[in-house]
Amino acid sequence: MCGICCSVSFSVEHFSKDLKEDLLCNLKRRGPNSSKQLLKTDVNYQCLFSGHVLHLRGVLTAQPMEDERGNVFLWNGEVFSGVMVKAGENDTQIMFNYLSSCKNESDILSVFSEVQGPWSFIYYQASSHYLWFGRDFFGRRSLLWHFSDLGKSFSLSSVGAQISGVANQWQEVPASGIFRIDLKSASTSRLVVLKFYPWKYISGENVITEECVNTLTQIAADLPPFVSVVANEAKLYLKDPVVPLNMMLPPIPSEIDCSTISNTPPTRETFQVFLTNGHMKEVVQQFIDVLSSAVKKRVLCLPRDEPLTPNEVLRTHERKANVAILFSGGIDSMVIATLADRHIPLDEPIDLLNVAFMTKEKIIPASFNKQRGRQKNCKTPAEESSENTAVAADRSDKQFNAPDRITGRAGLKELQVTNPFRIWNFVEINVSLEELQKFRRARICQLVHPLDTVLDDSIGCAVWFASRGTGCLVTPDEVKSYQSSAKVVLTGIGADEQLAGYSRHRVRFQTHGLEGLIKEIKMELGRISSRNLGRDDRVIGDHGKEARFPFLDENVVSFLNSLPVWEKTNLTLPRGIGEKLILRLAAVELGLTASTLLPKRAMQFGSRIAKMENNNEKASDKCGRLQDISLENFSVEKEIKT
Repeated sequence: MCGICCSVSFSVEHFSKDLKEDLLCNLKRRGPNSSKQLLKTDVNYQCLFSGHVLHLRGVLTAQPMEDERGNVFLWNGEVFSGVMVKAGENDTQIMFNYLSSCKNESDILSVFSEVQGPWSFIYYQASSHYLWFGRDFFGRRSLLWHFSDLGKSFSLSSVGAQISGVANQWQEVPASGIFRIDLKSASTSRLVVLKFYPWKYISGENVITEECVNTLTQIAADLPPFVSVVANEAKLYLKDPVVPLNMMLPPIPSEIDCSTISNTPPTRETFQVFLTNGHMKEVVQQFIDVLSSAVKKRVLCLPRDEPLTPNEVLRTHERKANVAILFSGGIDSMVIATLADRHIPLDEPIDLLNVAFMTKEKIIPASFNKQRGRQKNCKTPAEESSENTAVAADRSDKQFNAPDRITGRAGLKELQVTNPFRIWNFVEINVSLEELQKFRRARICQLVHPLDTVLDDSIGCAVWFASRGTGCLVTPDEVKSYQSSAKVVLTGIGADEQLAGYSRHRVRFQTHGLEGLIKEIKMELGRISSRNLGRDDRVIGDHGKEARFPFLDENVVSFLNSLPVWEKTNLTLPRGIGEKLILRLAAVELGLTASTLLPKRAMQFGSRIAKMENNNEKASDKCGRLQDISLENFSVEKEIKT
C-alpha cells in the first residue's frame, strides 16, 4: 500500500515545488514508512512525483523510483501472481525492472496484462515524454485525477484534498483501461489528450470487443473542455484477467426439488439437500479451494515475526495480530475468517473488527454514571472486580447493541469452537454521535470524495472507524482498551455483487427472472470500481493499512463467472438460504453452523450508523454532510492529529 501522486505543470507561474499541505498529509497517512519527492523538469513542463510507502514485503523500497535513463515509477499495488516475485523481493522494484526493459507500448501493456492483484500506478517515460497511469481491472486501488482551469496543470493522486469553494475538483480515474499522456505535446497545444488502452477478453484466437465508443463517451463526459480521451491508433489493449460472466439460462428445471425447502423453516440441515447432489458438492469444494488460495495469498504476503519455539508457546498472548478482518459475523466475514485461520500461523492472533454506532441513550440511574463513563473509555481499573466489569459490558450493550454486534459475538463463538487454540481478538469498536461527526468533518469527508451520496457517507464512515481498529476487548474477566496493529485488513466486498446478495437482486429476479438477474450481476461487477472500491481503499488506507479483497481475486471471479447462475444462487428460496447459496454451502462444508443461515444485512443497518442522524434519507440522495467544509476541516484536523 502506498500513497502516490504526480503533479504536472505546463506553466511556470502555476508550478510549485511542494504539494499542498493537506494533500501531502493525506498521502503520508497512507504510507507511514517512507516519504520521498522527486522533481523532473523539462523546457516544456515540470513533474513533481511524491511517494509514501506502507512497507509490506521485501526490502523497504522508497518511492518514487528512478532509473539511469530518467524513467520514474510510482506503484500502489500487490503482485499476488502472474508476474514472478520471489520471497524477500519487493514487487515495486520487480515491476519497475520490467517496465524499464520495455521497448514499446505493446510491451508495457503486456506487463500490466500479466499482473494479478490490486494496483494503481504512475510511470514516466523520459525519452518519449509519456506519462502512463491507471488502475487494475476491478479498481481495487484508488487513483484520482484533477485538471486545473485552462489546461495549465493536472494532478494524479491516490487520495485528494478538498479546496474550499471548488466543487468536484477530483474525480476517480476510470478502471476501464490505462491511459497515456504526451506531456510535450500537451505543453505546446495546451490540450491534454488521454490516449486510452482498454481491457479486452481474449478467447482462443478471438478478441471479444466491448463497445469502446460508449466507454470513451462516458469517460469524456466528466472531463473539462481542454481534456479529450481518444482510442490509441494501433488498437492495442490489455487482456482481461477474468473470463466473461456465464449468461446461460437453464434448458430444464433444476434437478433439486425446492418445494420442500421453501415450505419449512430453514436449518443447517436444509443445505444437506443440495450437498447430496454429487455435482453440486464438487462445485462447492472447487469454490472453497479457489477462495482458500486467494485468502492464503493475502494473509501470507506480509512481514511477520519468527514462529515461536516449543519453549515459547506460553508467550502466544504477547503476539501482535498482523491480519484483521472487517467482521460482522455474517456469512462473508465468517468464511474469510475460517479460511484465514487455515493459513495464518497458529501462534498469531487474528483481529476481528466489529463496529457499532450508539443508539439513542436511555435514562440511566445516577449510581451507574461513574461506571458508564469508565466503560465508554474502555478502561478497567485493576482494583475493579470482574463482576463490575461484566456490569460495565452489559451497560455498553444497551447503547451499542447493534445487529452486527450481536451476530459478531455469535460468530466469535463459532470460530472459537472451530479452532479453540487460536487467539481471536474480537474488537468492539463503539462510535458515539459526537465522535462520528468530529471525524467525518476532519477526515472521512475528504476520503469519500468524489463520491457524495448518503450511502457513501454511511459505508465510508463505518469502514473508516472499523478499519482504524481502536476499541475494546471484552472477555469474561475484563474490558480493556485495544488498538489493532494489523497492517492488512481483509474485507468481504465482492461476494454480494457476484452471488446476488442484495435485496435488489431478489427484486430483479422477481420482475425479470433469471435473465434479468444475470444482467444485474454483470452490471454490479462492472461498476464495483466506481461504486465501492476506490472509496474503501482511500478510507482503509488512511490508517496506514492495506485493504485486501479475497472475493475479488482474479481466479475467484473467473471461477464464479464460469458457473451458471443457478449454481451460485437460488432466489426462489427464502432469505438466509437462496442468496449466496454456493457460499452458504461452502460454509457448511467448512463446519460453520448458525452463521450459514444469516440473511444479508447491509453494513449501514447492521452497524446502526443509518439510524444515527437522519432516518428519512434515501441511500442515493446527495449527502449534505459530505459537502465541502474544508476550512472547518483544517482547524479540526489540527485539533485531532495524533
